[in-house]
Parts: sequence; structure tokens; C-alpha cells
Amino acid sequence: MVYMKKTAKYLLIIALTLVLGCSLFGWIYIGDYYHADDAAFEAIKNPSEGITVREEKNSYIAFIPEDPVSGLIFYPGGKVQYESYAPLMEACAEKGILTVLLHVPANLAVLDRDAADGYKEMFPEIAEWYIGGHSLGGVVAAMYLDDHADEYRGLVLLAAYPTVDLSKTDLKALSLYGSEDGVLNFEKYEASKRNLPADFKEAVIEGGCHAYFGSYGRQKGDGEPKITFQEQKDETAELIAKLTADA
Repeated sequence: MVYMKKTAKYLLIIALTLVLGCSLFGWIYIGDYYHADDAAFEAIKNPSEGITVREEKNSYIAFIPEDPVSGLIFYPGGKVQYESYAPLMEACAEKGILTVLLHVPANLAVLDRDAADGYKEMFPEIAEWYIGGHSLGGVVAAMYLDDHADEYRGLVLLAAYPTVDLSKTDLKALSLYGSEDGVLNFEKYEASKRNLPADFKEAVIEGGCHAYFGSYGRQKGDGEPKITFQEQKDETAELIAKLTADA
């Protein structure tokens, strides 16, 4: 009986240790993410002339041009603070695209793949919508489209690839990455092209890197960029605008 009590006590201690250890690991993992820099918050606080920012903290940030011609809902990259993409969203808005930047739990879009729900209805004046994301956010955007392909005009992938088959849809698709990207898994990227519509557009931003789609500094494992963040942001916005403008 004494032996059984001691065994039960030791098992309880081991179980509690494992629970506490897992909790600590989870807390450290979630708390370790890339933070938006000053330029990102400046884009939210003082947007370009003619652009209105509508924000609901820990929900979304919308950049609304005076006469929007299309809309883009955007999932942030994994473990990247969502405000980091404000400069890119602002740059797209300058070209007439109403952009909605999504907040996701623990900075991981995969934890809320349906985060895009409801925003098309929030802006009923927009007839043509696109959805996209950076890195893991792009993967999740494609997953979302797998269930909502008939509700959107196209997909924007920034250093990302689809893990679901969208090849038989009528979606327009744009896939961008930087030539110096050291984070993107190019083997999986190449293999995933079969999941995109046959006429998808692909572009390489010469000198660009993985992190410069957002405004959060350098990323571990990334390549050395040969252009500035501003240059990569502007080229990205230009290519997205071209996708939305093409018939």
C-alpha cells in the first residue's frame, strides 16, 4: 500500500512537471515573434492623403481609399505582428485597393483560418475581392479560398504556396518572392505550382528578401537583401495593383 501511494505521488509530480513544462514552452513560443517597427505604426497613425484608416484593435486594420476599385483581405505571416504589413497595405490603398489587414491569434494565421469572414459584407461597395497573405499567411489564405473560391476574384501569395488544389478554379493568382529569400522552402514552392490555376502570374523581386514584405526588420535565416524595404514594398504594391487591374 505504501509503495502504491509513493508511486502515485511520483506519477502526479511527473504529470504536473510535464504540464508546467509544456505550458512554459507554449508561453515562450507564442511570446517570441517579430515586432512591427516604427514605420508600420506610422502608416497606421498618419496614412497618405486620401486614405482613411479604420481599426478595431486585435481584429483588423482597413486602409480605405477615396474611390476603391477592388478589395484585398490579407493574412499576416507566421509569428509576425500583424501591424507589420501596414505600409504594404497603405501602398496598395494608394493604388485604389481597399485593404483589410487581419489580426490572428498568437500571430499564427493557422489558428484562425476563417479570420476573413465578414469583411466583404462590411464593405458592400466593393464588387471584386482578392485574398492573400505572406508566408504562412499565404498558405492559410489559399486554404480559405478552397471553401470560398466562388466569392473571390483572386489570390495573392507573397513568399508562400498553396497546399490545397485551386487549379480548377477561375481565380486569378499572383505569386511573388524575393530573389534573396532564405526562408521560403523552394522545393515545396515549386511542387505546389500545380495547385494554382494554369494562367497564374509569377514574379521575382530582384534583390528582395522574405522579411521585406512586412516592416519588422530582418528575419532569422533570411538572405541578405540587395534592395531597400521601400523598394520591395513599392514593387509588390505595383504588381498587386496590376493583377487587380487586368481583365
